[in-house]
Amino acid sequence: MLAAALDADEVACVQLRLKETGDDDIRRAAEILAPVAQSRDVAFVMNDRPDLAVETGCDGVHVGADDAPYPDARRTVGNDAIMGVTCKASYHLAMEAAEAGADYVAFGAYFPTATKETTTRAPLDLLETWQSVATVPCVAIGGITAENCGPVVASGADFLAVSSGVWAYPDGPAAAVRAFRSAIGTALGDA
Repeated sequence: MLAAALDADEVACVQLRLKETGDDDIRRAAEILAPVAQSRDVAFVMNDRPDLAVETGCDGVHVGADDAPYPDARRTVGNDAIMGVTCKASYHLAMEAAEAGADYVAFGAYFPTATKETTTRAPLDLLETWQSVATVPCVAIGGITAENCGPVVASGADFLAVSSGVWAYPDGPAAAVRAFRSAIGTALGDA
């Protein structure tokens, strides 16, 4: 399924996010999935665990507000690794992360999601503000689907983080990626 989604093109990064799983299962998943992404020149990033990102040969790590602090995570993965930081709805946290050297910041949740408990809803104007002052790319997260992504794309999200929007898509993950590509083009006025 991952290969099919990536072969549909337009995917920049895959994040391995296994919250309720032991370290051995995370290692095994990374061992199986990272080569699928990396052989297609798609970055493979570990969620929350800088130590396992390094150990399993990931291209980087994504940390949330309640995970390893940015400086600690950066020291663990090194300066050449991709480093992303969830900032929820906080422009201040995003500026701190960007100034510290984060490769991207993530804002959200933008929509209700079953993937995790939504504690913060981010406003669309946060993306617009970020684009007007920052050069570090931003990612919109939280309940994003091909059907609802237009406003976050039009507001300035450089990337979309999606989970069930791809994996639970009725026609499969490859069709989901194509649907996202079409929806993004429409939102940007390309279609």
